[in-house]
Amino acid sequence: MPGLPAFCPRPRDLRRGAVLTLVFLVCVGTAAGTGCWSPHEADGTGTAFLAGAGEPDAPPDPGSGPGPGPGAGTADREAVARAAAEAVAEGKSGKKAAQEVVSRSGDRWGTVYDQGEYAAFAEELDGRWTGVGLWAGRRGDGRIEVDRVQPDSPADRAGLRAGDRLLGVDGRSVTGLAVADVVALLRGEAGTPVVLGLSRDGADRTVTVRRAQLRTEPVTVRRLAGGITVIKVASFTRGSGERVRAAVREAPPGGGVMLDLRGNPGGLVTEAVVAASAFLDGGLVATYDVRGSERALYADPGGDTARPLVALVDGGTMSAAELVTGALQDRGRAVTVGTRTFGKGSVQMPTELPGGAVAELTVGTYRTPAGRSLDGGGITPDLAAGDGAEERARTVLGGLGVGS
Repeated sequence: MPGLPAFCPRPRDLRRGAVLTLVFLVCVGTAAGTGCWSPHEADGTGTAFLAGAGEPDAPPDPGSGPGPGPGAGTADREAVARAAAEAVAEGKSGKKAAQEVVSRSGDRWGTVYDQGEYAAFAEELDGRWTGVGLWAGRRGDGRIEVDRVQPDSPADRAGLRAGDRLLGVDGRSVTGLAVADVVALLRGEAGTPVVLGLSRDGADRTVTVRRAQLRTEPVTVRRLAGGITVIKVASFTRGSGERVRAAVREAPPGGGVMLDLRGNPGGLVTEAVVAASAFLDGGLVATYDVRGSERALYADPGGDTARPLVALVDGGTMSAAELVTGALQDRGRAVTVGTRTFGKGSVQMPTELPGGAVAELTVGTYRTPAGRSLDGGGITPDLAAGDGAEERARTVLGGLGVGS
């Protein structure tokens, strides 16, 4: 699939000390809508992934062309790099100096990572990571809360659950920290202990857990009565797109499919396009702009265009998952059922800074085939449904002749 985006460069592709345009990304948002939710903002996977928007034929000049659009602030790359260089020359943290510039810029999704944090991408790409198995989010008042816990992880076995407030890691208070910094504290060698300070229902407690190598299965398949196949995509990690295509090929003849994208925070755009290709016979999946220059993503030909399809979505459907949803909805390929999606579709450009830190700054946005922006408002499903979304989806498939 030539010309489609890559997730991010491997750490070895970074040229030390250079300010280098690497690749364009869509960063998925936190549950609270604050801060950039990246591979370093989750201790696990899932919410941990960025969605890439593709590397251009030639990097645009810094600041050339229009910005990412109304209301989408962005930091000046030159200013960020200059701040990092000056700090490094003075023996200070280039990351911290760069982050201060980004914070003042109004770039809601911009953030800065050190080399170790950025190198963690390699694990995330395969759906593997080392940690305790929790997803964290920062609330508007600076509180850090557990958004989700990986089943059978150290955090799960220690009794942590969604809604717990994370007060400290190894004795250091995390309130007010960026989520990336919190996750940096949670990361470490597999088998090493980490002490978590927690609060639940006003009662504080301390638990000690041991970090472990964890893995998640991005695509799971189950069969329902009447020839319905449910394909749950938890995140678009490497190989997930082909697993979706395989699941469609193996579905019972004449049966329908529920593509469950609820709670899917995004991932590799290449994988999202492959997943969309399972249901499309070529054609447009999305467009994206980078400083005024528009590019397009296309599905592979040969997908199953006849099988009845319902896409399940909710407020946790983000980024690359919204890209798939928008393509299937706009092209009349699926009936979408659920609640409005999150609305994260801005493009970030990672740039290596003097001293080795990497800044991700907003440069553009994604749009659906019909030209709708993915950023801000999210996607409204064709049929609204909350807890009964799957039953509603079965009714829709029945109306399309599945199981009748």
